[in-house]
Amino acid sequence: MIQPFFVFGDIGIAILRIVLGIIMVVHGWSKVKNIKGTAEWMGQTFKPGIFWAIVVSLTEFVGGIFLITGFLVQIVTVLIAIQFAVITFKFNWKKGFVNGYEYDLLILVAALALTVLGGGAFSLDKFLGLLLY
Repeated sequence: MIQPFFVFGDIGIAILRIVLGIIMVVHGWSKVKNIKGTAEWMGQTFKPGIFWAIVVSLTEFVGGIFLITGFLVQIVTVLIAIQFAVITFKFNWKKGFVNGYEYDLLILVAALALTVLGGGAFSLDKFLGLLLY
């Protein structure tokens, strides 16, 4: 281990959290602005489609905003991890790794890492005293 890099741990958590948040906001915005289309698409697999469209859209869009600010990070990342576990293993696994599930797996693992690490020192969770460590 390179000991001097440990001082950047909180910065690394903040970068991971903010970048994942941006990805989720962008990913969710298209669903939010076309909730009817999202509901029709999701209804092909999950019933009722409108319910799951709202859940997925809010998890991605609002959850992404929460990640950027560092608010309720562990709760949001558990929801994202569940969602991307389903996407990875139910829908994209059979496509293979390259051009298949690699992007979804990366989001899943990033969400799991933040679930374990929390929002870090530069988060609303820390400011509000919501971190447990």
